[in-house]
Amino acid sequence: MLGRCLSERKELYKRVSAINVYGSVLENRYLPKRCQPIVAKHELVKKKQHRQWREPTSPRLNGIQRRSVGLKRGVALFALVAMATCISIVWSKHHLVLLAANRQAGVQEANAKSPVTLNDLLALPPAEIEHCDIALMNLLCAQGLPGAEGLDVTNCLFTLDAWARHVQAETDRNFHQFRDNPADFYNSEGYFRMLIMAAVMYEDFAVRYNPARIIMPGNIDPNDHFFADSNDIFLHGLLGDLRMGTCSSMPILYIAVGRRLGYPLKLVTTKAHLFVRWESKADRFDVEATGKGMNRYDDEHFRQWPFHVSDEEVQTEGYLKSLTPPEELAVFLSLRGNCLKEAGRKIKAASCYAAALRLTPGWNAYRVLLADVQNSPSVATSQQIQLPMSAAMILQVDGQPQQSSGMPDPNPLLNIR
Repeated sequence: MLGRCLSERKELYKRVSAINVYGSVLENRYLPKRCQPIVAKHELVKKKQHRQWREPTSPRLNGIQRRSVGLKRGVALFALVAMATCISIVWSKHHLVLLAANRQAGVQEANAKSPVTLNDLLALPPAEIEHCDIALMNLLCAQGLPGAEGLDVTNCLFTLDAWARHVQAETDRNFHQFRDNPADFYNSEGYFRMLIMAAVMYEDFAVRYNPARIIMPGNIDPNDHFFADSNDIFLHGLLGDLRMGTCSSMPILYIAVGRRLGYPLKLVTTKAHLFVRWESKADRFDVEATGKGMNRYDDEHFRQWPFHVSDEEVQTEGYLKSLTPPEELAVFLSLRGNCLKEAGRKIKAASCYAAALRLTPGWNAYRVLLADVQNSPSVATSQQIQLPMSAAMILQVDGQPQQSSGMPDPNPLLNIR
């Protein structure tokens, strides 16, 4: 009997040794019932020891010690917050550097595909000119002109991108006005969007018509040196420090910003004037972009203002027609030619008129401008003039060169206001 009890006790100790640190019994179901109370007691002892190990007693702290501990914890927390802030700032700067690098890479890639000089632009076929940015074409035509000595085309394009984002933000912020009262805006979302753009240009960006160039249509002087400064004629004058221009540049600004926002805007000519047209399937209206705000008109208004336009002139001069990108480039080339002519560089002016005529062979204004420059004494006696062969061919009808019959009638290129 004694030997049996000893063997059972040894077996019990073996089973108890299998108890884990949390006091749970492994294989408890195999123990004899008479041994379970002993195991339960041993389990209680183990739990008590484990509890004492996990929750050691600590000495009580007085008030000063508690404040000291709290202060240390506060300092540690502040240090952690400061470290997290520093890490966030460093990461933000790193992120901005990455964005700038990606943007620069995108610009370089775009520049690799886009024309960089006017010669690059003129070398493109009309199908590729269709996809050129109107702002880029306008700025390239201003290169090398008086008043454009410090022209930075890339910086001007970045400025237009930033202005377009601001116009979009202001349009979104005020769109509830159109949604709540569409009748106040002729029930036209396009009119509302153009109105917001005009307000932003005038109030936020301080774009103005150059007051020195404000002349009533009846008081136009052919010798007013209107084309002496390219800042008044091309887009860079509106994007510079003064932010002033004329009707030859302000409509281009509206169109350049609007097209960046997906607006269906077209450049349109009338006699001695350029204006903007919103042309979509749902809406079509003309916009005067040279005032303090914005005026909406139909085509009939620009048949009478600033000068009367006949039906024949509409056909021969391309008036009141939504221009294609090649035709827009022809307008800019003629403006460049006017600036060069004003500067006394008539040979280069003739080349610009010839290039414009090559792009729009049906427009009589460029033909007359080119013939007028060719017949001037300084050009007629010069041996250095080299016109493109295509332009020389265009100027011949039935094998005879076309001669100028005096100064042409007012047109949107000669005395633009």
